[in-house]
Amino acid sequence: MKGIYKIADVIISVSSLYDSVHEYCRDYESTGKPDFEVNISQNDIDHERERSVKTALAEGRKPYDASDDYLEELAVYRKISERMPYYDTFLFHGSCIAVDGVGYLFTAASGTGKSTHSKLWREYLGDRAVMVNDDKPLIKVSDNGVIIYGTPYNGKHRLGENISVPLKAVAVLERAEKNFAVPVNVPEVYPRMLQQMYRPSDPVALARSMASLDKMLAQTELYRLGCNMDISAAQTAYNAMK
Repeated sequence: MKGIYKIADVIISVSSLYDSVHEYCRDYESTGKPDFEVNISQNDIDHERERSVKTALAEGRKPYDASDDYLEELAVYRKISERMPYYDTFLFHGSCIAVDGVGYLFTAASGTGKSTHSKLWREYLGDRAVMVNDDKPLIKVSDNGVIIYGTPYNGKHRLGENISVPLKAVAVLERAEKNFAVPVNVPEVYPRMLQQMYRPSDPVALARSMASLDKMLAQTELYRLGCNMDISAAQTAYNAMK
């Protein structure tokens, strides 16, 4: 099976073993000459299964018995993410919401409440707030600014749109009894940012990703948010970051 998709302004040809990949990416269908191709084999799927088992065991969890078609979806995005640094673009794990046409990106350790916080923003701001991507957006960095893109890979609740917006601020989220939002500098958040950025296996692509991350942090407002998961948390965060 084969399809052509435009993701983060890059045209990609995807050849797969299963249809589910193309159903997953249908909102990003495109035409034209591909910038690069992704071809999936059974070896790629088996590799994703091995990675999944190793990660689960390392985290003390029982490995999830994932289907081949699901693992193929992961393999496709991994191959895309390996190539995107050559277009000054990298994958970042976080939840991004757009308000009045600009993006706010929340990142944190798994289970902290990124998706819940984004939901509170939508409740607080109504139609002014639009989900860009709830899990794995792509970020393009240039000397002219930082753009964050929706992708098909938008989390288990499939929250996101095929849109792009300028990225205004990045916030490291943590749970707290009292809400707070404070500006921080790059060294305070760099370890978390590096952890949440997809790190390609190719050394050249990795170096390009890290250079793009540095540029992003230099051009974007940075915050630390303490949130109690009440709607007042969204009010506190938005009023500080807007």
